[in-house]
Amino acid sequence: MNHEPEPVAQSSALQSLREALETGTMRQVGRLVNALNPAEIADLLESLPLPQREIVWQLVAPEDEGDVLVELNDDVRDGLIKGMDSADLVAAAANLDLDDLADLVAELPETVNREVLRSLDVSDRLRLQSVLKYAEDTAGGLMDPDTVTVRGDVTVEVVLRYLRMRRELPTGTDALFVTSRDGHYRGALLLTKLVACDPDQTVNEIMDTGVPAIKATLEAARVATLFETHDLVSAAVVDEQGKLVGRITIDDVVDVIREEASHTVLRMAGLREDDDMFAPVGVSARRRSIWLGVNVATAFLAAWVAGLFEATLDRVVMLAVLMPMVPSMGGIAGSQTLILMTRGMALGQVERSNARWLLAKELGVALYNATAWATVVGLVTIWWFGTWKIGLVIALALAANLLCAAVAGFAVPLTLKRLGIDPALAGGVVLTTITDVVGLSAFLGFGTLLLL
Repeated sequence: MNHEPEPVAQSSALQSLREALETGTMRQVGRLVNALNPAEIADLLESLPLPQREIVWQLVAPEDEGDVLVELNDDVRDGLIKGMDSADLVAAAANLDLDDLADLVAELPETVNREVLRSLDVSDRLRLQSVLKYAEDTAGGLMDPDTVTVRGDVTVEVVLRYLRMRRELPTGTDALFVTSRDGHYRGALLLTKLVACDPDQTVNEIMDTGVPAIKATLEAARVATLFETHDLVSAAVVDEQGKLVGRITIDDVVDVIREEASHTVLRMAGLREDDDMFAPVGVSARRRSIWLGVNVATAFLAAWVAGLFEATLDRVVMLAVLMPMVPSMGGIAGSQTLILMTRGMALGQVERSNARWLLAKELGVALYNATAWATVVGLVTIWWFGTWKIGLVIALALAANLLCAAVAGFAVPLTLKRLGIDPALAGGVVLTTITDVVGLSAFLGFGTLLLL
């Protein structure tokens, strides 16, 4: 039986690094760190408390510093940059590809930016500026301006001679881009097809015109969807006039997908994906306190609603025992719809044309669950308290809140998006407020009508 060696897990590398730091063997720490690639070093740095992070950063090889900085999240990167002098920052930026340099330049001090730009030749400076003029979360902000272009009227033999003269292709090149004389994108020439064709064939005869070009202003999330839909490894990026300005490769898209996943999960808790897990207590507390404050305000609103029915609670104490169940069930049901809607909107699956169908479907699901669980909870309550009226109260309130939760889970993200607010950030708070207020109002309102 063949046993393939298992890759060393990050947790194992982190443990070995911590043990070396504790024993004070800096030479061993240096070897461990520089045996990793820049992305792995970045992951390890993000996993270390601040004192250990600063020690490890000093041991990173100078030629890798720029690549590591690019891979780090914003908070950790900012912290390390503040501790570096201008000469070190310029040296770190000097070894980067232009697309990575564009990501880093925005985070550097203005004086360092000027020095970095002066260190580039005119051609690279112009290409870097072509990336920087686009927002970071667009195709233009993701793209690498370093492309290889050919014209359609030349033969395969001419293209192959041209490539041999270049001696080197940009990293991740799987296709050449075919352009007109004035630079307009016309199609892609896959390298796999290029090397297998008759040398006398022209590029026009073998190029693929079905490979879509991506507009530089397209949102990064939509770029990821295009790559998934068309199974792309790379794609051309064009400006508003259709002229080729760069290319996006699959490694850039993987970063976008990972960031979008982190963004959605963390935003639902009121956090940022760039927050440093090991940031000082004061910094983390200030960031989290905002949404805790919002939640306190909504909790007071729910408490105020309960206070309106104080007389009912005084006379029917059994209601206080069951009261938390109704808003809790509504919150869970609403969150399920909210998460599905937020995900569908991020993937471009929710549109005006299918919105009514989705609402009807969610109401159908809610009606099914409301009938089933209201019946179960009502029967258990009758058995527990020995009175059918209490069972009827909670059954009706539960059914009403589950139906309301479905509507809220559907409508809240659409409304927030229309208002320009991130549904992943504020949707959970708004939904919880609605299900709490409606649940308590329904439960105590039915209790007042049926029990007093």
